[in-house]
Amino acid sequence: MPSEGRSAEFEGRTVEEAIEEGLRALGLSRDQVEVEVLRPGSRGFLGLRGENARVRLVEIVRQEPEAPAAPAPSAAAPVEEAEEAAEGAPEEEEFAPSGAAITPEEAAVAQELLEGLLQHLGLRATVERRFLPPDPDQGEGGLILDIRGRDLSVLIGRQGEALRALQYILRLMVSHRLKRWVNLVVDVEGYKERRQVLLEQLAHRMAERVVLSGRPVALEPMPPNERRIVHLALRDHPQVVTESIGQGDRRRVTIRLREPQSPEKTP
Repeated sequence: MPSEGRSAEFEGRTVEEAIEEGLRALGLSRDQVEVEVLRPGSRGFLGLRGENARVRLVEIVRQEPEAPAAPAPSAAAPVEEAEEAAEGAPEEEEFAPSGAAITPEEAAVAQELLEGLLQHLGLRATVERRFLPPDPDQGEGGLILDIRGRDLSVLIGRQGEALRALQYILRLMVSHRLKRWVNLVVDVEGYKERRQVLLEQLAHRMAERVVLSGRPVALEPMPPNERRIVHLALRDHPQVVTESIGQGDRRRVTIRLREPQSPEKTP
């Protein structure tokens, strides 16, 4: 009969993440532990004021020797493959582009909806809007809604997580109201533009370091849209290549030297 062995408590943004963290720490597979959910956790509104999930893992010690169980297939593999492909694709396109540029009247609707969300959050802020030039690939323009005010860091969150959630919800609301997808970007005090410039500068600095030292460099963990900025910044670099490694919140970009090409053989 099985009996209890080691036990420990772990936290994560979701119950599954907390369990995975515990399994990695204990070096066990899912069928070797009993799971007790101490706190299911919550994301809060737009990811704000959320609470982490907490679980207790108890190791199951079997008295009779058994053949080691094959590790459970990781659900992360297909997710990581899909995420890798998504890093080269536009972010958060949940609706098919209509091919038509957004009109001033539609822009006003989007601005009104965003201002309503901010009021619901109890934030005193203004929304400035400006139009994006037509995209060369999709042939349509877009709209940037830039939130201005004081003490708005809560809308950005860790690595822009809250801002991405706000943009996603607003896109759903606008698309529902207009009955079509529109190219819409939500920013806070120009955060996204500044962040993109900083990431591009960082990418080129780290590429120079790799070229000089000959050793690969791993950047800090980043969300998919920020890893995509780094990939695109160094896509045409003649001496280095980039790739994403790791899983979940620990996924990061590494920069390394290109493999030397084999010299062509002369006849």
